[in-house]
Amino acid sequence: MVDVPALVAQAREGRPRAVARLISLVEGASPQLREVMAALAPLTGNAYVVGLTGSPGVGKSTSTSALVSAYRRAGKRVGVLAVDPSSPFSGGALLGDRVRMSEHASDPGVYIRSMATRGHLGGLAWSAPQAIRVLDAAGCEVILVETVGVGQSEVEIASQADTSVVLLAPGMGDGIQAAKAGILEIGDVYVVNKADRDGADATARELNHMLGLGEARAPGDWRPPIVKTVAARGEGVDEVVAALEKHRAWMEEHGVLAERRRARAAREVETIAVTALRERIGDLHGDRRLDALAERITAGELDPYAASDELIASLTGH
Repeated sequence: MVDVPALVAQAREGRPRAVARLISLVEGASPQLREVMAALAPLTGNAYVVGLTGSPGVGKSTSTSALVSAYRRAGKRVGVLAVDPSSPFSGGALLGDRVRMSEHASDPGVYIRSMATRGHLGGLAWSAPQAIRVLDAAGCEVILVETVGVGQSEVEIASQADTSVVLLAPGMGDGIQAAKAGILEIGDVYVVNKADRDGADATARELNHMLGLGEARAPGDWRPPIVKTVAARGEGVDEVVAALEKHRAWMEEHGVLAERRRARAAREVETIAVTALRERIGDLHGDRRLDALAERITAGELDPYAASDELIASLTGH
């Protein structure tokens, strides 16, 4: 058994091993997870969470590393969560993140963690919010959540962030891909990285056009800016930070930040409750109640919806 209060106290002091141990408890769905979350609850709510997503090859890890450098220059403590929803065995991608961010490895003001979530009930939605909470409680003022996967994971990672950054690069067919993936609907800030390549201006124009097509904004609504960067050289990164801070200020002014965080908490509660219910139903295989309902359905005495209502009532006591 882990001494949770001592571990939380050490994490508050910024000790990397304590933070790592807490996140491991989260990832492993430890029996002490409830105790950990109860201890962390009063210590959270201070970090600004930025999600970074985009297709493979656009330079997410390089951009993340450049943003870490920019925030560290501003004196902020930074946490990085590199989430790979696709496979727990993709050591190459996760190792690659560590290599690209190696310049920050010895900085006590930066905590970098790679997470693989497949295989856990609830997937990304189950463990990412709680890992974010650990970093928040550990005193990280900015938490960068980078998704390694593509497709649905891009939309999911956006749901965990205060501000979502969508990265694109010229010459990768990203305009079409963005439309297909639906990420044009989730970006708060768009970054065209590798802007020293041919086609960067065209990519920015196409993106601006596509954002305009889907626009149904009232006066005063946030219009996502498009920032061009060369993250490998640090060019344009300060402009990205400025765009993030501007979006944060807009959200605070319009009550959007508080609303996003409430919605995030509601989704987390729902995910935990549904997962717990699913586990209880999973334990029913071979249970007489389930067999009896199945017999009544096959005999035509009961329909599946009514049977599921009876089953939920028996599980919840209502």
